[in-house]
Amino acid sequence: MSNPSFDFEADHQLSVLGLRCPEPLMLMRKKMREIKVGELLLLITDDPATARDIPDYCQHMNQTLVQADMSQLPYHFLLKKDQ
Repeated sequence: MSNPSFDFEADHQLSVLGLRCPEPLMLMRKKMREIKVGELLLLITDDPATARDIPDYCQHMNQTLVQADMSQLPYHFLLKKDQ
């Protein structure tokens, strides 16, 4: 598994490979509650539904989707905890 070249280094990493909706979103949300405001989380997933779910989560939960690589599986999402 190769990691994408993101502009920022993640403070935390969460792999939810092999899990399907809604588990990746639930585990990511739990992890986001555990980290500190301003920290970055790298989420690694192979669930195609996350291509839609993660950006929607960030918009509705007021978190920042810093970068995403959805060019191939597994997908990589870099999220920043804003609150």
